[in-house]
Amino acid sequence: MTRRILQALAFRFACYAVMIGLCLLAERRPAPHLPDLLIDRIPYQGWVDRWNYWLLLGCYLPLSVAFLVRDPERFCRYTITAGLLSLLRGLCVPLTGLGPVRGPDVNAGMPLSAIPGALLDLLNPVSVLLRDTPHLYLTKDLFFSGHTSATFLLLLYLLRDRSLRVLALLGHVLVVASLFLAHLHYTIDVVGAYAIAFSLYVLREGWEGAGGGAPVRPAAARLASA
Repeated sequence: MTRRILQALAFRFACYAVMIGLCLLAERRPAPHLPDLLIDRIPYQGWVDRWNYWLLLGCYLPLSVAFLVRDPERFCRYTITAGLLSLLRGLCVPLTGLGPVRGPDVNAGMPLSAIPGALLDLLNPVSVLLRDTPHLYLTKDLFFSGHTSATFLLLLYLLRDRSLRVLALLGHVLVVASLFLAHLHYTIDVVGAYAIAFSLYVLREGWEGAGGGAPVRPAAARLASA
């Protein structure tokens, strides 16, 4: 099991690295700011912006560790799904061309030579948390929201756990609220994150409807039995 866990974590990290690389390439392209029905009416809170990644870490990491301890088998499946979600996000960001939610487009025309160093900084958790490198290098990694999709996917996988799912829901709500208060994403980025994360979860795990009907099996299982 330890080997499977390490392999799943390595897969997820590789997918995350690919996503960050694609997002950095997208930063080079000029893009316009767009009007937003909600963000334009919510006052910007600088302190929420400054502490956003610490909030994400506090809401996400302890739950992930508890998930690993309680159900390592399902944790591995979740970790692979999270890696696939990162790849999907890496593919979506260059397709959209949305400009920064707040502030000027400072990374337009970023030289290719700057990308390797930026990538290393963004893969270094110390740089991310203490030097705030995401605010420096990632201003247009918008559709879809990684904060929303990651915490929502964790919530979906923890729905079976009566104690952890309450904490996962609370953490998810706090993280999404912080995105609006810090003006980190357009509203459509958050809406799209829900749709894509939920669709990927159903494809991987199936879904039991709220009406108590027969569960929908994962697509892979249906194909295997065809």
